[in-house]
Amino acid sequence: MSRIKVLIVDDSAVVRKILSEILQSDPEIDVIGTAADPLIARTKIKELNPDVLTLDIEMPRMDGITFLRNLMRLHPMPVVMVSTLTEKGAGITLEALEMGAVDFVSKPRQDLANQLTQYAEEIILKVKTAAKARVRTKADVQEVDRAETNSTGLIRKTPRISVSSKASRRIVAIGASTGGTEAIKEVLVRLPENFPGTVIAQHIPPGFSTSFALRMDKLSKLSVCEPTETMQILDGHVYIAPGDRHLKVRSNARGFECYLDDGPNVNRHKPSVDVLFDSVAEQVGKKALGVILTGMGADGARGLKAMKENGAFTIAQNEATSVVWGMPGESVKCGAVDDQVPLERIANHLVGKLRE
Repeated sequence: MSRIKVLIVDDSAVVRKILSEILQSDPEIDVIGTAADPLIARTKIKELNPDVLTLDIEMPRMDGITFLRNLMRLHPMPVVMVSTLTEKGAGITLEALEMGAVDFVSKPRQDLANQLTQYAEEIILKVKTAAKARVRTKADVQEVDRAETNSTGLIRKTPRISVSSKASRRIVAIGASTGGTEAIKEVLVRLPENFPGTVIAQHIPPGFSTSFALRMDKLSKLSVCEPTETMQILDGHVYIAPGDRHLKVRSNARGFECYLDDGPNVNRHKPSVDVLFDSVAEQVGKKALGVILTGMGADGARGLKAMKENGAFTIAQNEATSVVWGMPGESVKCGAVDDQVPLERIANHLVGKLRE
């Protein structure tokens, strides 16, 4: 079995050295080169034909976003961004994921050597996952949107659904990981403004989850927030788990509320999709719909099965449109899924089931 060829692009010699040592320590990975800026990287990509690129955002001569945009237009390939843990870094990283980057590694601002080394296992796993990923560029999504347009040039509107009260009586639960920020966006932007309350667990670090929720709020007809405390779940609202807390749901006199839990990691993650889905299975039962989107690993498969066994209707993103068909694939394998649906059809599928 051939080793995964990786090219590291970063203007910091220290980061290039540490990432090289981390990745080279795995027998399945071969660091075939490094580049201090995108112009050098462009030449090395042509010479070395890497399987995966790790790409810094702030670099001389050309920033990482500009380089990524050009790369995905001319030579699409799996890219893992190396992003600083700042509010600005989070926003730019989300833009990179929209451009087609598969995933990102958080680069600490201090004590680079020790802190990057602590995340060695995660870095290696993300590079290995990227090597198997289906790269979905912004152009791919725009092509689907063109296919979804009607004769007036407008995206076909998702049908409205009737709701009986502002406090949600139905709950939609969504879980995702690698490739999930863009997958969630593609679902949310297609949902009508009166859609039932929706709770989401996406594997994402603190800080990044805040920027993600703000971005979804701007793009969607729905009101999207990152809960900081217990909140009543309302129609037309979406609640995205913070990057360092589990999100759970429980019933109350008005309907349902979501709340945060600082318990231990589950399936190595906090927030965990299984934790969210388990609470929805127990508290909401047949009044819930569950959706598992693209992501590596198996988090969410067990919880989705519990939801189905308690009467919920369950959907998995299909393999062809998933960046990584790990979590959806494991859900299908364990019998947790009612329907497998292409990403761009999930919103309409949900609305159709709710109208039934």
